[in-house]
Amino acid sequence: MANTLIALDAMGGDFGPSVIVPAALQALAAHADLSLVLVGDEQQIQAELTAVHATLSPRLQLHATTQVVSMDESPAAALRGKKDSSMRVAIDLVKQGAAQAAVSAGNTGALMATARFVLKTLPGIDRPAIIAALPTRVPGKCIRMLDLGANVDSTAVHLHQFAIMGSLVSHALDKITKPRVALLNIGHEDIKGNEQVKLAAKYLEAQTALHYVGFIEADTMLLGDVDVVVCDGFVGNVALKALEGSARLVLHALRTGFMRSLWTKLSALLVKSTLNRVRHDLDPGRYNGACFVGLQGIVVKSHGGADAPSFSRAIEAARLLVTQDLTAQISQQPVVVSTELI
Repeated sequence: MANTLIALDAMGGDFGPSVIVPAALQALAAHADLSLVLVGDEQQIQAELTAVHATLSPRLQLHATTQVVSMDESPAAALRGKKDSSMRVAIDLVKQGAAQAAVSAGNTGALMATARFVLKTLPGIDRPAIIAALPTRVPGKCIRMLDLGANVDSTAVHLHQFAIMGSLVSHALDKITKPRVALLNIGHEDIKGNEQVKLAAKYLEAQTALHYVGFIEADTMLLGDVDVVVCDGFVGNVALKALEGSARLVLHALRTGFMRSLWTKLSALLVKSTLNRVRHDLDPGRYNGACFVGLQGIVVKSHGGADAPSFSRAIEAARLLVTQDLTAQISQQPVVVSTELI
């Protein structure tokens, strides 16, 4: 059985080693083919291992570092002044071939800047993108959406590249033979949208290797009718945050609604299993683990506020990307737009 080795930024996120260490142990228990490297402050990591009665082993190693990138630190400052940070070293291990992927819950901007600087983009890819899974109304089905914030001024060529990478991720992780790819827009009609989206549509229509299905609007993208949704990073990040906020609002409304009176509390008991299922389905932690696609190496971003089970899902996402050899798949796919369309 081939072994997968992943470096974890143990100091990243809102909780650092107190979440990363238990998450690492959960992931190791779930996958016999997995090994992990905890990158960060040796004293803090050892303290967390002691707290959960665990020790280092051949499958759980420690790589000590002396610096931490804070959640509010500028990407430029992190690049210049934090070369021995847990984030930087975890990515360096991927560059050196000492690890096959890196996972961090740290500062997104710093993580993207560092990963792009250290690993560089794949040939033919101008910019990396952030891709993540989102739930749909179809049980057991998700969509892959990108870009979710790496680029806030994407051109039509970038959107074309994102579509190809998104299709490959969906094929690799969701086992869909020919994923249905849609462009996020403000309408279905050809006349709708800005010039970048209209031009990107032409590029995708000409890309015969893709199953491009046209424009999709935000209110229908979670219905399960498509597999990949492509958009600019600014638009994608706003849409993602709006969806997460909407999910929290729905859960809050259900909780407060059922707590208004004795009758509603009794009613809640009758539908408790259904309510628990709704909460489970709407939990963003179930889909934790956004991948930076387009780099010469695998880097996965976890939610900063992830708990241990949620962070372990980000580790699982990285493991799947390694086992599917996603980087090689993207590098082998032609991404050049026909000059006749430019």
